[in-house]
Amino acid sequence: MKEVKAYIKTIKQAAVIEELHKIEGLTGVTILPVKSGFGRERREDALVHIVDNTVDFVPHVKLEVICRDDLAQAVVEAILKGAHTGLREDGKIYVSPIEDAVRISTNERGDKAV
Repeated sequence: MKEVKAYIKTIKQAAVIEELHKIEGLTGVTILPVKSGFGRERREDALVHIVDNTVDFVPHVKLEVICRDDLAQAVVEAILKGAHTGLREDGKIYVSPIEDAVRISTNERGDKAV
């Protein structure tokens, strides 16, 4: 199993969800509102804002998808297609292995639990 985490622009959430719905066998996605603090390109006045405790955070959406190994690339491609604008701050995608999953209601494990 794989976990795909993506941080995308809030305005691209519907487009990404639409693309994810096209993936046969995908069982779901968790969506969380998040705020992004800063990336690689920090403003020179960022330290002043931090000292004044007025850091400008940008609202984003975090998507979490746990899926079978064979669906991970399709999930990444769907997120790329739905979230891409070509502008800075389009977001990031991370893919990690998942050791196990357990469905609490049935005690199913592994892929069956997802």
